[in-house]
Amino acid sequence: MLKKLLLYGLAGAGVFTVGILLGHYAIDKGEPSAPDWVQSVSRDVDETLIKRFIAEVDNIQIQENLRELTSVPHMATTAGDEKTVQYMLKRWRDPESGLDDAWREEYKVYLSFPDHKSPNKVTVVSPSDEVLFAAREKEKAYEPAQDHPDVVQPYAAYSPAGHPKGKLVYANQGKVSDYEYLSKTMNLTDTIAIVRYGGAGRAAKAINAAPFGVIGVLVYTDPLDINDGRMSDADETYPHSWYLPPSGVERGSFNTDFGDLLTPYLAAKEHTYRIPESDITGIPPIPTQPIGFEDAYFLICALGGQEAPANWQGAFNCSYNVGGPGFKTTSLFNSSDVKLDIYNKGELKNSSNVMGVIRGSVEPDRYIIYGNHRDSWVHGAIDPSSGTSVMLEITRVLGRMVKKGEWRPRRSIIFGSWGAEEFGLIGSAEYTEEYYSKLRDRTIAYINVDISVFANATLRVQGSPAAQSVVFTATKQVKTPGSDSTSVYDNWIRFFNRSSPSHGLVPNVAFLTGAGSDYAAFIHFLGITSMDIAYTYDRSKTKARIYPAYHTAYDTFDYSSKYIDPGFTSHQTVARTAGNVLLRLADSLLVPFNCSDYAESLEQYLKTALENFNNRLAEKGISMEPLKNAVEKFRTAATNLNLMIRDSALATETPLKVRRINDQLMLLERAFLDPLAFPEKFGFRHVIWASRSSSVPTFPGLADAYARAQESDLPQDWSQVHKHLSIVMQAVEGAAHTLEDVI
Repeated sequence: MLKKLLLYGLAGAGVFTVGILLGHYAIDKGEPSAPDWVQSVSRDVDETLIKRFIAEVDNIQIQENLRELTSVPHMATTAGDEKTVQYMLKRWRDPESGLDDAWREEYKVYLSFPDHKSPNKVTVVSPSDEVLFAAREKEKAYEPAQDHPDVVQPYAAYSPAGHPKGKLVYANQGKVSDYEYLSKTMNLTDTIAIVRYGGAGRAAKAINAAPFGVIGVLVYTDPLDINDGRMSDADETYPHSWYLPPSGVERGSFNTDFGDLLTPYLAAKEHTYRIPESDITGIPPIPTQPIGFEDAYFLICALGGQEAPANWQGAFNCSYNVGGPGFKTTSLFNSSDVKLDIYNKGELKNSSNVMGVIRGSVEPDRYIIYGNHRDSWVHGAIDPSSGTSVMLEITRVLGRMVKKGEWRPRRSIIFGSWGAEEFGLIGSAEYTEEYYSKLRDRTIAYINVDISVFANATLRVQGSPAAQSVVFTATKQVKTPGSDSTSVYDNWIRFFNRSSPSHGLVPNVAFLTGAGSDYAAFIHFLGITSMDIAYTYDRSKTKARIYPAYHTAYDTFDYSSKYIDPGFTSHQTVARTAGNVLLRLADSLLVPFNCSDYAESLEQYLKTALENFNNRLAEKGISMEPLKNAVEKFRTAATNLNLMIRDSALATETPLKVRRINDQLMLLERAFLDPLAFPEKFGFRHVIWASRSSSVPTFPGLADAYARAQESDLPQDWSQVHKHLSIVMQAVEGAAHTLEDVI
């Protein structure tokens, strides 16, 4: 993998001699002009080339990429996955591709699969064990692709095997507060809970249940949350619209950590030490199984007990009761139990990343990484193949420019097709663990395009504040689908916007505060400036929490081409936008990051923290003044660096000075890492963007510690608040130091 770049990286040392040479040639001695290689050091991004790139991105090429990628189901480590590995290698190793190299990286990882010989079952059984009801074992097929023999049965990956049987209760979204509410009026010991997606993570729904005595969990997608209430496949859902049909089941990985579960913080190679399976944390302690809403309807509408609260009610035309526990006495299921027969098993499997590289011409030891995962739960037309199709089109256009000798990036571009993402971001996490030191020292940015098109209304970007400006520049240059006059930027600002003290009304770039895709290891573990780019839907027209076919057998080429992006022009727009950002990061003389935008985000977090915490902390003798001073110091350092950049004639500066500034910009994100800040959160080391359980949108460690202390009012918990206040203060102050002039 990156060992392929070792030789290239040595060339970076040559940059440090260029300043002397450039000064030598700049003196008029009547000698010949500077050689081309000296002038290339000061070359900036080529706007004409970017326009050519935009013009050459082809929606039909993307469509055909997607058709090929979705020809068979390709769940991680299956034969279908290997087919896509070979397809990626064929495309990137083709002598006409223009890429300098392509290879595969293998990891031996722990995955969870259902037993195809003993399918998981959900039944209602009478006191005499007669089966009164059985949930579907597979989704209804409306086209041949959905009936492919490699379509995996719906299951909860990493759920343990088991055969629990008990009275059914309805526990809303499976949050701790939901189980607490139920426990006030009933004994949950030996019950089976049915919960809906949303509100809590997949694994959390079962992890939260176990301490209350629940012995099994069923998970379903309520039509209210995904279908705007629509339920009938006769005329309302797929195949007549984009809505999820009644038998659709959302599969997923039921674990809270990212990376291989048996080799935490170690790359999962053949020889690597592995912890015992019994030591794995963050997975369901009790059997868990997802079902479709057509089956959930029969179970929930038959429940007895009191009516659930209003905000627990869903789209079914019945009262959602919490259970007695158990069913109504008037129901066919009276006195019956729900039984789960789960046969999941863990296996060590070889999973591959496919890597491609275009070597940089001036700074080959500085990397821009562009990634997308390759594996899917079934056909994965949207998740993830919409992103893979876009990545392949970007490499086609850029590679052709390289092949023709028309262009080579200033910095090296690495493309990553990650394996086993659906099981917990495994491929990208193992990559960052194996090449930790090299990536930490050399990577400028990571661009993630997972689901490139959720729908076709507008752009949606998540990312580090420092990268906001380069995204804005790129989106102003790309036109929105179907319009020659409206830019992606102008369309985006209509749907997602915020008021910036510095810039006025701007599109809202959301923060990367969780681990929703492969950016997680790059931003949270390595501290690399990262972003995630996609097209999405108009939230005023639907309340769907995600596109309805997500992680189901209905996420097919047919579904995508009919209901997500007919004509594939939104895919084309994402390719143009992400490729534009990629070119600017790879070719700009000065890395296009804006530290003042980072300062603005820190000030926003500080303002929220002061409003919510300051008075109470003052009562406890804890001052927020040091944090306030640290943020002010960061603002000053960012402003001074921006002024220095603005006042410099970079093209005539010594390459050493440009390199120094670029290193300050590259290393800024790393300054916010603290490996000891969150010992209970695997992989999370970024004190600004780590995951947060508190509802207060501010510094995560501080917010969560404050919430615990407010609830307990114990001295030791207030001490933890003080500790996290100090952690974030020191990180912000340290980041300010990285932006200051070199001592």
